[in-house]
Amino acid sequence: MDRTTNLHTTTHPACRTFPGVTTQVREARRFVTSYLADRAGADIAALVISELATNAVRHSRSGAAGGTFGIAVHTRYDLVVLAVLDEGGPSVPRLHQAQDHELNGRGLHLVERLTTRWGVRGDGHGRTVWALLRLAPESQVTSARTTGHNRR
Repeated sequence: MDRTTNLHTTTHPACRTFPGVTTQVREARRFVTSYLADRAGADIAALVISELATNAVRHSRSGAAGGTFGIAVHTRYDLVVLAVLDEGGPSVPRLHQAQDHELNGRGLHLVERLTTRWGVRGDGHGRTVWALLRLAPESQVTSARTTGHNRR
């Protein structure tokens, strides 16, 4: 059965592994937007996965030579769970209060603002950073396409 046909009654996971290099963050965004297709909120999901994948590459062993990170996307009804699996490292993802002059340190604040909830599971050997995002129901997206309005 086509995943879009049964989107409101079944959980549909999609998973993929990427090389742990920054250029692959773009591919992770494409993977998520392709999976979510034209669902309202797919752009927000892509931004969230971009932040989480970037953190995996920059702050875990996933960014070391030969490292990888994984992406998992699960949808059910109007919810999507986005998860990035990394190879662990010495630090735990946490909200950080960046100074005005710092270029980094704001990504998880953005994730917190855009999602319903987020969290971290795992340890220094591997962890999953996940985020729960509410999407507009499919019927609203169809209606917005036919009327020319975008409902969020």
